[in-house]
Amino acid sequence: MASMNSFCRIVFTAVLVSSPLIVSAQSGLPSASAPGGEESILFQEMPSVYGASKYEQKVTEAPSSVNIITASEIKKYGYRTLADILRSVRSFYLTNDRNYSYVGVRGFSRPGDYNSRILLLIDGHRTNDNVFNQAFVGTEAVLDVDLIDRVEVIRGPGSSLYGSNAFFAVVNVITRRGRDLRGAEVSGEAGSFKTYKGRLSQGDRHQNGLEEAVSGSKYNSEGQRLYFQEFDPANPSADPRAANGGHADHADYDRYDSFFTKASLQDFTLEGAYSSRTKGIPTGAFGTDFNDPGNKTIDTRSYLDWKYEHSVSKQTEVTARLFYDYYEYTGDYKYAGVVNKDRAYGEWWGSEVKLASRSFNAQRVIAGAEYTDNLRQDQENYDIGTFPPVLDDKRRSRIWAVFAQDEVSFAGNMILNAGVRYDHYDTFGGATNPRIAFIYSPTEKSTLKLLYGSAFRAPNVYELYYSSMTSVANPDLKPEKIGTYTLVYEQYLGDRFHAVASGFYYKIHDLINQVPASPGITMFANIDEAEARGFDVEFESKWENGTDGRISYTFQRTKELSTGEALTNSPEHMVKFNLAMPLIRDKAFAGIEEQYMSRRKTVADGYAGSLFITNLTFSAQNVINRIELSASVYNLLNKTYGDPVSADLLPLNTVQQDGRTYRLKLTYAF
Repeated sequence: MASMNSFCRIVFTAVLVSSPLIVSAQSGLPSASAPGGEESILFQEMPSVYGASKYEQKVTEAPSSVNIITASEIKKYGYRTLADILRSVRSFYLTNDRNYSYVGVRGFSRPGDYNSRILLLIDGHRTNDNVFNQAFVGTEAVLDVDLIDRVEVIRGPGSSLYGSNAFFAVVNVITRRGRDLRGAEVSGEAGSFKTYKGRLSQGDRHQNGLEEAVSGSKYNSEGQRLYFQEFDPANPSADPRAANGGHADHADYDRYDSFFTKASLQDFTLEGAYSSRTKGIPTGAFGTDFNDPGNKTIDTRSYLDWKYEHSVSKQTEVTARLFYDYYEYTGDYKYAGVVNKDRAYGEWWGSEVKLASRSFNAQRVIAGAEYTDNLRQDQENYDIGTFPPVLDDKRRSRIWAVFAQDEVSFAGNMILNAGVRYDHYDTFGGATNPRIAFIYSPTEKSTLKLLYGSAFRAPNVYELYYSSMTSVANPDLKPEKIGTYTLVYEQYLGDRFHAVASGFYYKIHDLINQVPASPGITMFANIDEAEARGFDVEFESKWENGTDGRISYTFQRTKELSTGEALTNSPEHMVKFNLAMPLIRDKAFAGIEEQYMSRRKTVADGYAGSLFITNLTFSAQNVINRIELSASVYNLLNKTYGDPVSADLLPLNTVQQDGRTYRLKLTYAF
């Protein structure tokens, strides 16, 4: 009852604070730039999205529910990672186990699922790796958040265009171009726990048409001293590994190096990225020695993407893509001082060809094919100084797919959008996934969408073939499947106010879960089914004086069909509020962010309590020529809370998250 009272107070406060936005709403939302760089899109009244259909369209015409977060918002609210950005979006939430960040969507986030049920794209390039199918969104991400122009968040199944992993959502990150940099930038940050970051970027658009951008970043954080009651020897029920009064010292460190470059000339674009992140594990995960800084993971990710886009005629465009990707993971885990090495290597290349054709303004058709050759999907596990290894598994596989989508406009205010894709895997065979959307606009600024889509998630190499002293492989795994029904209503009022409401229902079959295979031994199996229903509403507005804000509420109720119980790590209620106010018009802003999330069930049948977080950022640009400054305080009220974690971290039920932290940032362009 106390948590419900807190929730009601939060909703009331947020609505009260945001009421001036609703009453005074006077202007429409800003348009975002197209990935192809068409300036005309900047002047559209409504924002546009590319990733929903693999071509540029207004968000009101997209066959999904879409949010777009711009570079301006990233600065105003002090977002440090893609995880911070997604945490601010309605129906999304984040979990962190002090190693990786995990994304939850519409009430679904299995602790430790490695983000394999969302698809993360950078400029249309798939970034999920080919061993764990993991989408990196925290400090482990391959792209520095300062290089983001906008983020397209596309809810719902996307397998009809993108294949596996586009299960709950597709997130498409559009990067800055050379013309956005217009020279060089140097940036420096300092924050809590001796955290420092530096970035050097350069880019421009030249008279011969060449446009290029290049950037390098370096980050280092000592992390904090953490206390875990479960490892405190003074606790009568402490874990046998308990030590150091339950404190983990110098074990929460985090550091990375990253590099990004992009160049385009006429119809050709070449893009490459590299990142290597080392993260200390302070939680005693996987039964390792507690309070040993030697426990760590190293993730290295890189890709090279070549794209050709050519307009054959005014109505027809062809796109071809050729890519190469690499991923390497190393985990150092100490057991009684002995280092266990857990390693994975992924290497793959592939191509995509897409043809898009438009017949006047009434019909738009796309068709394409993809091919991926997974050259390496290797996994190893061994103790240093011992032989033979516990695991030495080497795989190679191939995937091919064809897809098509037809969008037909009729009666002047109705759109029927239908698409289907067929994927073929060496491991399990084929999967066919359709999507259909009926979009009706009774007036110029109101839209109703009826959406249905199915999606699948192919079992990854880790789930299929990983085995150890405590687990066995299961090469007979089948894909997970989901069917989702969504109703969306969007309304623009005047030129400055936008509202959206959506209701959803989904059901998952053949959900992959880790289960006992024999005493003390586990395996992955298709044993679960789950369903969820819920709704969300969001209001956003912009004022003439530069103030802008949004408020959203999400209700979601999930259920595991075999037990009838709610899924773990699934909050029923979420409230999010953002408000950016000008202190000096067009130059200095104060950005405040409020986030509420109700309690979540944990894997140990406990609960992580509800949380209410306040973040505050002051930012200024060009107050001094070409200098940007920002100061942020995260978790301003210093609330104590923890996130649910997977069974791999038992006896921990939750993992403590950061209290009040600070960051100062300076960027100079020259």
